[in-house]
Amino acid sequence: MSPEIPAEALPWKPDSWRRWPALQQPNYPDPTALDRVLAELRVLPPLVTSWEIVQLRQQLAEAAAGTRFVLQAGDCAERFAACTPNRITNMLKVLLQMSLVLVVGAQKPVIRIGRFAGQYAKPRSANQETRDGVTLPSFRGDNINRPEFTAEARTPDPQLLLRGYERASLTLNFIRSLVKSGFADLHHPEYFDLDWVEHSPLADEYHHMVGTIGDALRFMENVLGVRAGETDRIDFFTTHEALHLGYESAQTRTVPRRPGYFNLTTHFPWVGLRTNDPGGAHVEYLRGIENPVAVKVGTDFTRERVARWLEALDPKRQPGRLTLIHRFGAGRIADALPCLIEAARAEGGRVLWVCDPMHGNTQMTAGGWKTRNFADIISEVQQAFDIHRAMGQTLGGVHIELTGENVTECIGGSRGPSETDLARAYESEVDPRLNYEQSLELAFLIARKMKSDGR
Repeated sequence: MSPEIPAEALPWKPDSWRRWPALQQPNYPDPTALDRVLAELRVLPPLVTSWEIVQLRQQLAEAAAGTRFVLQAGDCAERFAACTPNRITNMLKVLLQMSLVLVVGAQKPVIRIGRFAGQYAKPRSANQETRDGVTLPSFRGDNINRPEFTAEARTPDPQLLLRGYERASLTLNFIRSLVKSGFADLHHPEYFDLDWVEHSPLADEYHHMVGTIGDALRFMENVLGVRAGETDRIDFFTTHEALHLGYESAQTRTVPRRPGYFNLTTHFPWVGLRTNDPGGAHVEYLRGIENPVAVKVGTDFTRERVARWLEALDPKRQPGRLTLIHRFGAGRIADALPCLIEAARAEGGRVLWVCDPMHGNTQMTAGGWKTRNFADIISEVQQAFDIHRAMGQTLGGVHIELTGENVTECIGGSRGPSETDLARAYESEVDPRLNYEQSLELAFLIARKMKSDGR
């Protein structure tokens, strides 16, 4: 299909993306086997519901208006082996605690959106990897192939898509059960594992904020007459990169009494930096679904690209429909973000702005470890708040790669690992994540920034 033909001028179906260039798609040796798996996925039950999607879209519209704040966070790339009660519980716990800390800073409701229950595929900078003279396909996530460096493990296997669907379903079921049963009661200060505060110059401020959280909970309960965490509504939404277009479109369908198509694998799909071409298959796919959608934006954007994203993904300029997740790096955001904001404004965009301070700050150590520096992460977030405020608008959320485990993948924080400590508990097969303590410390620092800006 010629990229000169506007996508919005063509009829849309769940597989219309096949008319456009599709990047980052695995090369399956047996296409017939892939077709059988996709046919099975089309008839399996959905992972999320359309009413949940509509609810999130309404809340994101409120975040775009500045009355809510988004915490979009979770694993860089989920692993099937991590679908265990302890790991799911730990992830949910850190997201709950971070969101409650942010409520204090933002003085507004926080939308919790977890990068879980579907974040099983990742784009790669190279299609192949070479070790000791042997070249094999790159590891693209558990939905696609396996990380072991053998020809068998690295060959894309369509059966893994079914495994991913099943793991996502198990994860969602457990999370919903935990949320409904009042998991992670935050009334007790001992639930905040704050040992790291002893090493922070902000210790007194942190302790005061924890006390404020308790007061806020008690006030809310007295007004509403319920204990926090004991309502039946869905408190958590899911998000993942809409990377494997066959998998995404197989669970894209119409529903009774609602117009349009919904991607029912997740509430909030996004396209990444390597697949955000307005003339590509991934943007064409997002164009036709009713879910709220997001585009990751790096320093290589142009005004023409921003205009095409808005025209394809949000032609009616509806708040809550489109989120722009900017990821520039601490040293580049001051130059890039104002230009991006101006480009969106020129097109009449009413987008939600979210800061991803992770991906633009990735670096390699002298020892060959892929890492991120906590100081760069907090610097980019703080600059994002300042730039949005200076341009007369509000930063609507943050997008963080983290884990509830005690890994050593990112450098810094009050008692975070140094470069020499990275090997001690480095688990990620793809990108480095903040550990539990770094994640909660980041939430406190963001809350501190929001409280300071609000005075």
